[in-house]
Amino acid sequence: MKEVAIKTPLTDNIIHNLNIKELAKITGVVYTLRDASAVKLKEELSRKKKAGFNLDKGVIYFCGPSPTQKGKIIGSCGPTTSKRFEDYMEILMKAGVKGFIGKGPVSDTVVNMLKKHNGVYFVATGGAGAYLSTFVRSKEIIAYKDLGPEAVHKLEVKDFPTIVASAKGKTLFS
Repeated sequence: MKEVAIKTPLTDNIIHNLNIKELAKITGVVYTLRDASAVKLKEELSRKKKAGFNLDKGVIYFCGPSPTQKGKIIGSCGPTTSKRFEDYMEILMKAGVKGFIGKGPVSDTVVNMLKKHNGVYFVATGGAGAYLSTFVRSKEIIAYKDLGPEAVHKLEVKDFPTIVASAKGKTLFS
């Protein structure tokens, strides 16, 4: 499996050079999103056409970190099933999001949306949240603090391990 190192924000050139089945080690900023924050963010984007933080060329990680233990940066932060977020992905892409990280397949509709908006879908290993937390260098709640672990967190990651699952109209799930 080919390994690529990529940095956020995701440019069109970065995405153009990605191929499904590649191991992509992501460095930079990713934003977490869970069910409750997805609803709030979609409402905000529907009203204002803009989020309270910069989504342009951003990466959304479907994840709700567990509580942080003393002396740690973050608790366990494994991926959540992406299919549950499909209704939010188009509005997020229209707001500038270029990449998503989650687990499991996405529908053909999402694969086609990613192609249309020159986006990419990465998968992270489910059940490996404690391991994945070791790639997080900093964490900050930037939206919807009242939602606890479902708030939007800005994570700085280094070499965060993912696999390119859907890009350029192709997916590893078919």
